[in-house]
Amino acid sequence: MRHGKKFNHLGRTASHRKAMLSNMACSLIEHKRINTTVAKAKALRAYAEPLLTKSKTDSTHSRRVVFSYLQNKEAVTELFREVAPKIANRPGGYTRIIRTGYRLGDNAEMCMIELVDFNDLYSNEKAKKTTRRSRRGSGSGSASTAEATEAVEDASEVKETEVNAEDNKTEDKADDSEAKEEK
Repeated sequence: MRHGKKFNHLGRTASHRKAMLSNMACSLIEHKRINTTVAKAKALRAYAEPLLTKSKTDSTHSRRVVFSYLQNKEAVTELFREVAPKIANRPGGYTRIIRTGYRLGDNAEMCMIELVDFNDLYSNEKAKKTTRRSRRGSGSGSASTAEATEAVEDASEVKETEVNAEDNKTEDKADDSEAKEEK
């Protein structure tokens, strides 16, 4: 009977499961989001969130405890330097699982697991609001005209490079057709 055995074994031996979750946690810390199956993501959440909580206190002991789980010095450094300050005031719930559909080969349910504080789209903090300026008003228009002239210059440079690229292509085609005629 399996009474009280809560965690998912994921069809792997204990050592394989431990190594897989350690590698996935390192990838999550390094890349801030990874794609995987829903079952693995749920297992990873249960594995990684206590490590993220442990990283809030930057002491030698907590670094050693986290390293014993991750076995990756770069991931531990990234966790304590970049991730921990961002999650410092969050009381748990550091990861988010977003379902992305089903895998083509075996129809396994796929998802993306990400660190909550590193997603700019869902963040609660308002982005820096830019003011819109009217084009017809006269005031301090010198800044807006300078920006407009820079944009026009950039656009003309892009067009010149496109024209040069097209000329090169036509010259190459002409050279190829001349070489064929000579043969």
